[in-house]
Amino acid sequence: MTDAGDETVTEEHATPTVDTVEEVVRAQISRALGGRRGMVEAAVPTLIFTIVWLTTKELRYALGASVSVAVVLLVARLVQRSTVQFCLNALFGIGIGWLFVTISARQGGSADDQALAYFLPGILYNAGYTVVLALTCLVGWPLVGFMVGSVTGDPTAWHRDRQIVRLCSLLTWLLAVPCLLRVLAQAPIWIAGHSGAMDADRAVALLGILKIAMGWPLQLAALAAMAWVLTRNRTPVRPA
Repeated sequence: MTDAGDETVTEEHATPTVDTVEEVVRAQISRALGGRRGMVEAAVPTLIFTIVWLTTKELRYALGASVSVAVVLLVARLVQRSTVQFCLNALFGIGIGWLFVTISARQGGSADDQALAYFLPGILYNAGYTVVLALTCLVGWPLVGFMVGSVTGDPTAWHRDRQIVRLCSLLTWLLAVPCLLRVLAQAPIWIAGHSGAMDADRAVALLGILKIAMGWPLQLAALAAMAWVLTRNRTPVRPA
C-alpha cells in the first residue's frame, strides 16, 4: 500500500497514527496549502500580470511575464528537489487564463476585454467550487469527510457516525465561505468592466488586487476559524 501521510503502512492494512478527526483534517489541509511558500507561488504570477498589463497595456508582455515568473519558481523547486505541485497549479491557472484571453480575441474582443477575460476563470472556478462544497453538505456527504476516509482506509465509513458528519459539514462550509466571498466581490467588478459601466483599467486593477488580497489571506482567515473548531480534538477516528 501507499503511505498516505498520517498513517503507518503495513502489508495488510493501514493504521492511523492520529486519534481524532480534527488531527486528520489539520494535517490534510496543511499539506493542501503548501505553507507560506505555496501561497506565495500562487499569488506572484497574478501580481506580475496585473502590474505589467497596467504599465504596458500589452497582453503578451503581461502573460509572458507571469509565465516566466512561474517557470522560475518551478525551476527553483526542481533544483531544491521539493514538491512542484503549487508551481504547476500556478502555471495551469495562467494557461486557463491565456485560453480565455485567446477565445476573447477570436471573438473580436478589445484589449481591455481580453485583459478582463484573464480573470474570468478564477471567478467561475470559485463559483463552481462554492456550489460543489455546498451541495456536498446539503446532501449529507461533506467533502471534508473524504479526507477522514483517506486516513481510515474506508472512504465512506465516516458517514456512519453522525458526530463526524456534523464536524465535516461545518468544516466544509468554512471552506466554501472564501470562495463565495471572492465571487461576490469580483463578479460585479468583472461585469461592470466588461459592460463599460466601469473603466476597464480600473476593473483590471481591482480584480488583480482582490485576487491577491482575497487569495491566501482570506483562506488563512477561514483556516483560523477551522483551527478553532479543530482544537477541540473530540471526534475519534474509527479505522475501517
